[in-house]
Amino acid sequence: MTHGRFLRILLPSCAAAPYTDHIEHPTPLEAVALASASPRRRELLASLGLHVTVIPSAYDEAPLPGIEPAELALVHARGKAAAAAAFDGLIVAADTVVDVDGTVLGKPGDIAEARGMLRRLAGRWHVVHTAFALRDDRTAARWFEVVSTRVRFADLDEPTIEADAASGDGLDKAGAYGIQGFAATLVARIDGDYFTVVGFPLAAFAASLPRLGYRLLPARGPRPQPSLATRETAP
Repeated sequence: MTHGRFLRILLPSCAAAPYTDHIEHPTPLEAVALASASPRRRELLASLGLHVTVIPSAYDEAPLPGIEPAELALVHARGKAAAAAAFDGLIVAADTVVDVDGTVLGKPGDIAEARGMLRRLAGRWHVVHTAFALRDDRTAARWFEVVSTRVRFADLDEPTIEADAASGDGLDKAGAYGIQGFAATLVARIDGDYFTVVGFPLAAFAASLPRLGYRLLPARGPRPQPSLATRETAP
């Protein structure tokens, strides 16, 4: 297991489909399809000014023993992209794995398991690997990449662990925590890209787009704010 300050693994697919390091006139990217039900990844992509369409993927994210954690994230991301429904444009898939000394912490099955994961993370460093896979059905181009960030948890007392686990907030997150929520108070330090820990490395994603013939530009003008739905009640 590599414990560098910031680990970035580039594993492009050269055989499955063509891609290029330089395209003279890249196309501005305005919309993507996300092969994931993760609201966090949808929000992160939308924060770049992209219109995000969520599409289904038939990929079965089964356990794969014997694979290094970073490679496991990549295998799952590639599988999700390959099994995604057809889309006339760029498809994005991703997977996040929490790595403690080479052991994968996935999503906890219940509060008791979440409690055990938080105890294991308390007061020590671990690594978060997020892999993303891009599939362009217009050009048959592909790109796969893993970005990894080290995270150190604070020393946690038992009441804090119990309260965070009991909240249920970490039950749908690898390692039983989401750094963008209350668990931000549990984190003492990170070395690397914050958005990798949230679940999608935005800078690496943007840097990879020219290889597929796209470029990312800031949206013009103020972004529209989501409207709040109201429910009418009978008098």
